[in-house]
Amino acid sequence: MSKVNKICGVVDSRVDPYSHRAAKVESREFWRWGSDNRLPFLLSEISRCSTTHRRIINDKADYISGKGFTFDTEQQLLSEFVAQVNSSGETLRQLLNKVAFDKALLGNAFIEIVTDSDHTFLSLYHQDATRCRVAKDSEHILLHHNWNNFSSKDAVSLPLYPKFEPQADGTLRSIIHYKDYEPGFEHYGVPPYIAGLGVSAIAYKTDKWNISRLDNSFQPSGVMILDEAVDNEFDAERMVRNAEERFSGKPGQVMFIVKDGSEKDNSRFLPISASSDGDWEALHTQATNDIVVAHSWFRSLSGLDYSTGFNSERILHEYEVALNTVILGEQAELLEPLREVITAILGVDASSLEFVNRPPTRSKPIYMKVWEARRADGLDYDPEDERQQYYLSEISKYNVTKIG
Repeated sequence: MSKVNKICGVVDSRVDPYSHRAAKVESREFWRWGSDNRLPFLLSEISRCSTTHRRIINDKADYISGKGFTFDTEQQLLSEFVAQVNSSGETLRQLLNKVAFDKALLGNAFIEIVTDSDHTFLSLYHQDATRCRVAKDSEHILLHHNWNNFSSKDAVSLPLYPKFEPQADGTLRSIIHYKDYEPGFEHYGVPPYIAGLGVSAIAYKTDKWNISRLDNSFQPSGVMILDEAVDNEFDAERMVRNAEERFSGKPGQVMFIVKDGSEKDNSRFLPISASSDGDWEALHTQATNDIVVAHSWFRSLSGLDYSTGFNSERILHEYEVALNTVILGEQAELLEPLREVITAILGVDASSLEFVNRPPTRSKPIYMKVWEARRADGLDYDPEDERQQYYLSEISKYNVTKIG
């Protein structure tokens, strides 16, 4: 009788998004987003696996969408539009928060524009970027509910802004495509953290390793040698399966080997000792740091340094750097086409529309006036300017409660 060896399988049967291997997909109707057209779904799944990676995406979206908007209060129509941009009752900030999230996560985002031939109304809708693909003519965006089973008759085609096309319901529609530039990628943007996917995988797998140890009740891993006579492969597999259920705790922590039986039972467990906890912790820490760098973001704005004490000065400093290097640029990219759309369709001057940005901690007392705060920041100020006579508390309350 020959020897029969059996080794237990993977620790976790759940699909590992980092081990994804794409199968090439061809289509004459749209440009693939990734070789298998499923890159956005993969990036979304990865964001759900790495805590630091997901926290940075959430925070960037919140900072970029700001705390509300300032604009010329004499423009009543503009005020009403900012308060409600579509029939779902969304405010402009709520809409742009979703757009900023998509762009931070996928490097692409989409806003649908709806009006009529007489421009009697304007509505803006966020479109889930995972549902959107660039058509082969590169002048339209195709929206489909299930890209695993694409059907032309179920797809909706919208022209890229500034072109509008009439729809079956009598409306005119267009769509804005925001995308992060990357050399060699013409039809889709690439998220800035793309170089950090490897370190994100390390952080994910070190977390997974700790969960595995916890599920195994921190029992030592090792090799279990079963000294048993078996007649065939089926009996060997059944024996290992029973032993695995009884002894292994979590599948994959123990390797089982069945060898030929002898008169004496030589079954034994050989523990595998390892003193690599420190190495794993260092690896996880380094991966977390690299994720922050890949995102062009900052540790204190990602909640990573709170355990060592709340340093408001560092938070404010890094927020100022983030504001001038990341946030303002992203906000300008989001607002520029929207100002143009609002002015063209509603006929109001939207040039005064700007984001309200506030740091995560208070840098100035709320009883300061605007001109005093500008003076403290080294900016031009005018104590006689009526607009600079407001207290900071009044501005904060107005922007959050009235515009939000």
